[in-house]
Amino acid sequence: MPRDLMLAIDNGTQSVRALLFDPSGNLLARHRVPIEPYYSTAPGLAEQDPQVFWDAVCAACQGLWQIEGVDREAIAGVALTTQRSTVINLDKDGQPLRPAIVWLDQRRTQGLKPVGGPWGLAFRLSGMSETVAYLQAEAEANWLRKHQPDLWKQTHKYLLLSGYLTHKLVGKYVDSVGCQVAYIPFDYKNLHWSKWWDWKWQAVPVEKEKLPDLVPPSGVLGEISAEASEATGIPRGLPLIAAAADKACEVIGAGCIEPDTGCLSYGTTATINTTHRRYVEAIPLIPPYPSAVPGAYSLEIQVYRGFWMVTWFKNEFGEREENMARLLGVEPEELFDDLVKDIPPGSHGLVLQPYWSPGLKIPGPEAKGAVVGFADVHTRGHFYRAILEGLGYALREGAERMQRATRTPIRQLRVAGGGSQSLKAMQITADIFGLPVSRPHLYEASGLGAAIDASVGLGIHNDFTAAVSAMTHLGDTFQPDPKAHEIYDELYTKVYLKLYDRLKPLYHDLQEILEKKR
Repeated sequence: MPRDLMLAIDNGTQSVRALLFDPSGNLLARHRVPIEPYYSTAPGLAEQDPQVFWDAVCAACQGLWQIEGVDREAIAGVALTTQRSTVINLDKDGQPLRPAIVWLDQRRTQGLKPVGGPWGLAFRLSGMSETVAYLQAEAEANWLRKHQPDLWKQTHKYLLLSGYLTHKLVGKYVDSVGCQVAYIPFDYKNLHWSKWWDWKWQAVPVEKEKLPDLVPPSGVLGEISAEASEATGIPRGLPLIAAAADKACEVIGAGCIEPDTGCLSYGTTATINTTHRRYVEAIPLIPPYPSAVPGAYSLEIQVYRGFWMVTWFKNEFGEREENMARLLGVEPEELFDDLVKDIPPGSHGLVLQPYWSPGLKIPGPEAKGAVVGFADVHTRGHFYRAILEGLGYALREGAERMQRATRTPIRQLRVAGGGSQSLKAMQITADIFGLPVSRPHLYEASGLGAAIDASVGLGIHNDFTAAVSAMTHLGDTFQPDPKAHEIYDELYTKVYLKLYDRLKPLYHDLQEILEKKR
């Protein structure tokens, strides 16, 4: 039997999956272990014991070996993809010093010294000082240095979750370039740690020796250690191939390696991504992230709460459908699709701005959610459809911003993430954009992207063009309805695009009033 299978480990926000792929991108076996995303000891804090992640990785792999027909000896290599921006402090023995700070954490550090010198002057002259101050306040390392200075001094390595799990698997402090998405002194243009003179070392003063070595996607991170083999069941000595963060892997797993193909992710955070070989900032000072393709960039616009809003709606207003789904043995999304099937495009004039959480610059930190156009005709179904439409509008705005920055039109779309399972969400997306929208042939697009990295690193495929061509396939394609697109186009241009600027002064007033009351 040829040794040409790839084991992909995907540590997402809500679960860890061990996935076995063949060179054609077929998912041969899968084992999923749910995890608690975080616990909170105070409002806004989101932390988790790093051991939870490692135990789930071990359980997912061990569960995979119990599936009939799985042959560990046929595995050529392993790739790892994880949630982004979750950070872990390790001591000199490689043991966690405190809980991981999970990417959903909302703590901020006030009273930090602004970036000074020539960089500070440049930021003041360009009007970017506020953006840099925001980045400083958001950086977990700054909070740790200020509030837990003794712990910071004990920190031997400051790692992302990907770096921590890589250390557990191969016993080395090394991580993929493709995983470096966080408030860290990383040079996103040149794809390595920032040079000593870069402003990022002032903004986020992490000592260089606390950071891991970096390997580009498809490079070898190390070999599965004896300890890791015993814990996970992965054969000792198999190469661990560098992949990328889950979002970047999802992009190539959906087949999006050219700049004219946009990848929409309907996950906890909704995003639109395009892959470029040229460094472009769609929003000034907000860099594109490393791609899962070495030397390339994943240009991204986020809607922070994204399809979390659908979950929120289900929790707050969807008890009837949730209960019915359990009785019928179907997914709740099927029933929610039924809820909106007779509601026309535009939800009878109900327009939603999906900023349930603010952004960095666009929207700004003052942003709130908004719904306009309520009338007596509107029901729960209208509100649910307005959520799907609002997310579509926000992602279209992001796509247009990207196209202006890159001067490259987006001609087709792929949709991945949990929301891609909704037929209504897919059709609404096609109608809002006026473009054909396809979903990948399988749901596990992030894991598939990691396997693609592994396939190139192992020489199973010669390059990424060949790997993506062989391993990604289109599932259902949704064509835009011209009449629906016409309605959405008017609502988008005449109403949606004007909402934020018109409401922004009110958001500022609201924020000021609430802060006074605290």
